Formats: sequence, C-alpha cells, structure tokens
Amino acid sequence: MNIADNLRLIKNSLPKHLSLVAVSKTKPTSDILEAYTAGQRIFGENKALELAKKAEKLPTDIKWHMIGHLQSNKVKYIAPFVNLIHGVDSLKLLKEINKRAIQNNRIIDCLLQVHIAKESTKFGFTSSEINQVLLDASDLQNIRITGLMGIATFTDDNKQIEEEFKSLKTVFDNVKNENITILSMGMSSDYQLAIEQGSTMVRIGSAIFGNRN
Repeated sequence: MNIADNLRLIKNSLPKHLSLVAVSKTKPTSDILEAYTAGQRIFGENKALELAKKAEKLPTDIKWHMIGHLQSNKVKYIAPFVNLIHGVDSLKLLKEINKRAIQNNRIIDCLLQVHIAKESTKFGFTSSEINQVLLDASDLQNIRITGLMGIATFTDDNKQIEEEFKSLKTVFDNVKNENITILSMGMSSDYQLAIEQGSTMVRIGSAIFGNRN
C-alpha cells in the first residue's frame, strides 16, 4: 500500500475528535507531499534544522509540529513558523521559546513533556513538577501551554504501556482547563492503547510512511 492508502486507513480508524500528527522525520519532501495531497496537514519532525529546511520547500498551510527533544540553541530556527512544540522538558527551554517568540512577534503553543516511561533515557518533567512549572511559566507572555505529552516505555507489555498512559491522563485531568486541552500520547506501535486511555493527539510515522532506514 502507498502513503495515501495508509493514511486513509488510519484516519478512518481514529475517533473524530482526535488530531493526527503524521511523523515525517527522515522522510523526503516527496513523501510529505504525497500525504499532503491525500489531505494531511499536520506533520511532525524531530530535528529543528531538518524541519526548517522542509518548511521552506513545502506548502505554507502545513502545520508543523516539533516532536523531538529540542535544544535551546535550535529554537531560533523554528520560532518564526512552528505551530506546536511537543517535548518541552525544562523551564530554561520555555524561557528560550518565549524569547524567540517575542523576536518573531508570535505566541508559540507548547506541550509540557511528562516522564512516564521506565527508561531513564526519556526526557520530561515528573508528574509532581507540572503544577509548579505552570506557575513559573505564567509570566511568559509569548508562549501558551496547551497541553501535555508523553512517551511510553518501548515494550511488548501492553499492561505497562496502559498504566503509563493512564498515569499521564491523571496528571492531565488535574491541570486541564480552557487553555490546556491537548493530551499528546501514542505512536505507531501503541496509539490504540493511548486512545483507549484518553489521548487527544497521536503521533504516527512508520504506519503511514513505512519503516525508517
């Protein structure tokens, strides 16, 4: 099956309220254009420079999401146009995004990353830090925290994945309000479990574009 067929199959299986981020990292612009022609408008990249280069070449109505770990010194490359930054994992990064947003006369939407996985390599705030971060960020006028995101442990143990998503949903329920409405969890391997646990946004790459090299 081709990209358009994969995309159609996945979209037809998703609840109507759910946002789909097509994760196009490492994929050529021709693949992104194929998904775009099939109706997809939200694309996720995990490297700021690669994202900036692709955005220059592709249609301007694409909503670009930065989904990977973002270093503070790379924010400037995506600040002029990025639609949503998923993996905000430090107050320092929030302050840098705010600074670059001011320079570009924009308000940039952000998701706070919560560490839910057993692997220590995953980034993110602990669930107990979120309320304090929201308080500390309330002075930053050019960012808008619109939700939370998390990445489950890479494992075949569905019970563990469910528990991790459930824990993130609990944190989300405690902080959600009229501004905080997005819960970004679930990828190609586990998005069905994430949806069952209350995800409002899934990040799907290989199930749309095929395996990465």
